[in-house]
Amino acid sequence: MLVVPAVVGGLLVVLPLAGLVQRAPWSDLWALLGTEAVREALRLSLLTSTVATVVSVALGVPLAWVLARVAFPGRRVARALVTLPMVLPPVVGGAALLLALGRRGLVGQYLDQWFGIVLPFSTAGVVVAETFVAMPFLVVTVEAAFRAADRRYEDAAATLGARPWTVFRRVTLPAVRPALVAGAVLCWARALGEFGATITFAGNLQGRTQTMPLAVFVTRESDRGAAIALSLVMVAISLAVLVGLRDRWLATGGDAPTGDRP
Repeated sequence: MLVVPAVVGGLLVVLPLAGLVQRAPWSDLWALLGTEAVREALRLSLLTSTVATVVSVALGVPLAWVLARVAFPGRRVARALVTLPMVLPPVVGGAALLLALGRRGLVGQYLDQWFGIVLPFSTAGVVVAETFVAMPFLVVTVEAAFRAADRRYEDAAATLGARPWTVFRRVTLPAVRPALVAGAVLCWARALGEFGATITFAGNLQGRTQTMPLAVFVTRESDRGAAIALSLVMVAISLAVLVGLRDRWLATGGDAPTGDRP
């Protein structure tokens, strides 16, 4: 009984991708992808999504640990606020970033006055926008692993004299490693495909803030074939990363205790 809805669900995902493949200008594909604008957009997308993932890991792992292990008033509200960008329309997120970090924003005005830092319409602004929308994917994944992890191993290490940081680095992190890698991959893929918050907060400046999704949007207006070619590149990169990394690390999760698996 489950096969029919499973097939329909699979087709719902596969058919749009099949449409891209069927309409792709294969004979002109390399020429379309060899233009300077496409190379710049691809380079910028890979750079900003990677930096956003690094920032998300550096900030998101401690945040996930606090949400999972530290009891404090308002933790449910804090968890909801952290995950809000996952359901918030990206354009709304971009507008919120602009009001908070813009030159006249809540915090942005002081960044400009005191440090000369202007985030909107800059490459750094792209990283901030991508981190804002992508980090919750990592936090949700890693927090679930922290909550499910068997803490007896940590207690045993502490009993043997290990310091808290040593316990976290040598016991806790290896236990949640599959979830951490999976969350980082999802975070990277989400950052790579970010559009709404980026165009609202950072604009669409070629070579500076124009990532691949923005290039697809602009190219679609003038050259549908080029837009399809760019879309295929994004699909290929995202699929290769998800298949080559996420499945590999989840498959090796057997080294951790059963409760540690995401």
